Amino acid sequence: MSEHLLGSVSLPSDLVWTDEFTWPTVVRKTEYALTGALIVDVGQRQAGRPITLAGDAGTWVPRATVDALRVLACEVPGQFVLALADGRSFNVVFAPEAAIAAAPLYPIADPGADFPYVITIKLIEV
Repeated sequence: MSEHLLGSVSLPSDLVWTDEFTWPTVVRKTEYALTGALIVDVGQRQAGRPITLAGDAGTWVPRATVDALRVLACEVPGQFVLALADGRSFNVVFAPEAAIAAAPLYPIADPGADFPYVITIKLIEV
């Protein structure tokens, strides 16, 4: 596979998963018992991992892809498979705020469907 696939939308494999290693998979909570003993609760997170795919000026998508992502983000219930170019796949939803950020490669008054945009896509693994 030479590209990422989010639902039915193809994305360049050059989009980088920027927060891949920042989400702790183990959660720890500490508190003291009435006796003064330390209690440590430890649990494995089951879902909620952020997946942010980001490009730069060298990694862009056409405006038509940005439009397709915006349509996809409005679908209900809105759960999709993200298939990464390296073969891994995840069940994801779009993040609740600022899920898709897109900026034109350079300013233009009336961009066409093939005009290049730099994008950032924020997803959450479910």
